[in-house]
Amino acid sequence: MSIETVPSELRNLRSCLLCSLIKTIDQFERDGCENCDTFLHMKGNRDMVYDCTSSNFDGMISLMSPDDSWVAKWQRNAQCVRGCYAISVSGTLPPGIVRELKSQGVTYKSRDTSVR
Repeated sequence: MSIETVPSELRNLRSCLLCSLIKTIDQFERDGCENCDTFLHMKGNRDMVYDCTSSNFDGMISLMSPDDSWVAKWQRNAQCVRGCYAISVSGTLPPGIVRELKSQGVTYKSRDTSVR
């Protein structure tokens, strides 16, 4: 597991609304999201970090072997980097970002399991 994808502390944690990766707000701003930065461009942009992440999430999974993990498949994280992931993330991406993702061929599905 790369040290950049592991939360460096337990305060100020946020979860990516697209892939549910958990890191601190400073890690998202410094490194972006290793799974989604191609689309979300959070690296170096604190406003995008606030728009594309949520501090309200439930549960945590440490994903070590994405290809072999049934939990990764169940959580839709089988193609993601090793790291810590939220089980459920409250909130949704802003409509403008969802439209941009759709134009790039990326289907956005909310990771909020409290609302069905």
